[in-house]
Amino acid sequence: MKPFTKIFALIAILSITWSSVHAQKIPQRPNPPQLVNDLAGFLAPAEERALEEKVDAFNNRTGVQIAVVVLDNLDGLTSDDMATRILRDWGVGQKDKNNGIVVLLKPKTPDSRGQVFIATGYGVEEFVTDAVGKRIVELEMIPKFKNNDLYGGLDAAVNTLMSLLDGKFTADQYMKRKPKSNGFGALFFVVIFMALIIGMFRKNRFEQHSSAGSSMPFWLLMSMLGSGGGGRSGGFGDFSGGSGGGGFGGFGGGLGGGGGAGGSW
Repeated sequence: MKPFTKIFALIAILSITWSSVHAQKIPQRPNPPQLVNDLAGFLAPAEERALEEKVDAFNNRTGVQIAVVVLDNLDGLTSDDMATRILRDWGVGQKDKNNGIVVLLKPKTPDSRGQVFIATGYGVEEFVTDAVGKRIVELEMIPKFKNNDLYGGLDAAVNTLMSLLDGKFTADQYMKRKPKSNGFGALFFVVIFMALIIGMFRKNRFEQHSSAGSSMPFWLLMSMLGSGGGGRSGGFGDFSGGSGGGGFGGFGGGLGGGGGAGGSW
């Protein structure tokens, strides 16, 4: 065998071996196909079903595929590498539009950090920029994951992604949005204000007031309660689309551009 032929054969063997190892690291494409795949058993069946119905309905309505994948380990890969490979190998998104997204979660365990990554296809990078993905991960997902609310973090991310893709707000508008408070400050202010109002009523309970005058504190209180900033969690916009049309039909073969963002805790 000529030296050139030997080298070519060696390269071919190495390529086949690498491809085999690569394939082993990536979870197999689900069969039957579904968009939400908890391959580690961290989500309750009802939670997994609720997410599946939501992203399936969104796919039926818009053609955009948001795949949620939960793994118990990353097989030595980084979270961004694993998420991007799943996006490409599974073919998440439509082939002609490359409008797929993979939300990958590897929950925290006693001996490993939790990791999350949002990988985007070429066709959605305009709506879900790397900076937007980073903000979703850091402000809407990881705080819930730290409280062991895996479903809440995934649901918040899915809601925000769908709102961005639906055009309910742009990437720039989302980035300018101030983080939501936990509501404690607003609640404290309301309690103090109510105490002052009650104290005023008690002090003046024997005094005579007109009907309009005596009702003013109540309406003032109601006005402030109505305009106060609550501590509601979740995405910036909630998805309210229709139900799915008979289940997820399968991935279309979209491509990812290596975009996205992630984090750990």
